[in-house]
Amino acid sequence: MAYEELAAEIIEGVGGSENIVSLIHCATRLRFKLKDHEKTNRDALKANPGVITVVESGGQFQVVIGNHVGDVFAALQNLEAGNIGETSNAAEQSSHDSILARFIDIISGIFTPLLGIMAASGILKGLLALLVACGWLATDTGTYKILFAGSDALFYFFPIILGYTAGVKFGGNPFVTMVIGGALVYPAMTAAFHASQAPDAAPMLFLGIPVILMNYTSSVIPIIFSSWVSSRLERLFNRLLHSSVRNFFTPLLCIIVVVPLTFLAIGPVATWLSQLLAHAYELIYGVSPVVAGLVMGACWQILVIFGLHWGFVPIIINNLSVLGSDSMMPLLIPAVLAQAGAALGIFLRTRDSKLKTLAGSCFLSGLFGITEPAIYGINLPHKRPFIFGCIGGAIGAAIIGFYQTHIYSFGLPSILTFPQLIPPTGMNASVWAAVIASVIAIVVAATLTFLFGLKREPAVQANNDPSAVVATSASGDVAKS
Repeated sequence: MAYEELAAEIIEGVGGSENIVSLIHCATRLRFKLKDHEKTNRDALKANPGVITVVESGGQFQVVIGNHVGDVFAALQNLEAGNIGETSNAAEQSSHDSILARFIDIISGIFTPLLGIMAASGILKGLLALLVACGWLATDTGTYKILFAGSDALFYFFPIILGYTAGVKFGGNPFVTMVIGGALVYPAMTAAFHASQAPDAAPMLFLGIPVILMNYTSSVIPIIFSSWVSSRLERLFNRLLHSSVRNFFTPLLCIIVVVPLTFLAIGPVATWLSQLLAHAYELIYGVSPVVAGLVMGACWQILVIFGLHWGFVPIIINNLSVLGSDSMMPLLIPAVLAQAGAALGIFLRTRDSKLKTLAGSCFLSGLFGITEPAIYGINLPHKRPFIFGCIGGAIGAAIIGFYQTHIYSFGLPSILTFPQLIPPTGMNASVWAAVIASVIAIVVAATLTFLFGLKREPAVQANNDPSAVVATSASGDVAKS
């Protein structure tokens, strides 16, 4: 009942259900796409004890809930009888949205529904790598093969999964775009690619046109472009075809047109762009990994506040797909854990019992990658702890950059990410460097916050309601940021 009441208040705060275009959620936020942001009641939402704060970024109206966002999302769906949910339509984009806002909205819409399962799959891969490195499990055993299949299935069949979410985001039939993704990883086409690598292999032809065969397993960008083309063609065919034949002729025509077009043009061009993006990032990172660490460690949580971090998610996933590893994600671990360290500093320093309880809870959730409660509830309202968290994150990430630590499966930055840093060759110095650097980030942020983070302890004691600290102070400082 509490979640249903909160859901009703949130719907009222965003301007009513008729003002909602779409709704998705990530680990801590409800991400609304609204028709008119002027109809919202930001102050009422920010004052609600069940809401941490409100952020408007990337064309989205984001209501930060915390760890129980899934329960609130389910209550919203039940309240609206399933009429709102993980749906969207690119045609609903406002002409007033900037190019960056549209890009962030598209990327978040495609990848947000998959974050949980991507993190789970990555963690399982990391745990398997840890068990192998410790000699507790062999790669030729049935146990390893079955668990590895479970951890790798999502990434191997990424074109199918992304076909669904991209189809939904672009307003097309997601099952058609899933079929297009399935064609990219169809066993016969994958076998044809491997056969084409032989020196005397004959080229594959489609209506006399040579096909440039690629390995599309685990690929990201080709299916996103193909889904966009399919969704555009679907709307065209629906306008041209009579309603009596539209239901099966539109999917038929989309498959007939887009699947060959993907193999002939979209796939090779998108794959080339993927490789160009990956190698361009490697070039920039190679200039100075330490500077890259300083910048990413200091700025990552600022990017998260404004939702701009979504622009980096495709780069990370693309690096894993093209290069087999990624050097950006390890730089983010200290940035996340340092904010938890700042909360720890407040926990150790404050004499206010309720603030201490809130800080302790924020520290624990921050260790597992959920930093919104710490950032909006404690660090930003007190200003200095957030800055000290950024400093600690910069120092830790610079150390990781110096040792050029890489990650080998996707995961959300947290203490659970450490096993994912283990390379196929086994444990090495870069893994221990990441662990030590993350500890240093926590210690630096906690120490600076303990010594200098709380300017006026009586001001904190005057407000003994931690929910009020979360709902009012955080929102005010975010607005000023």
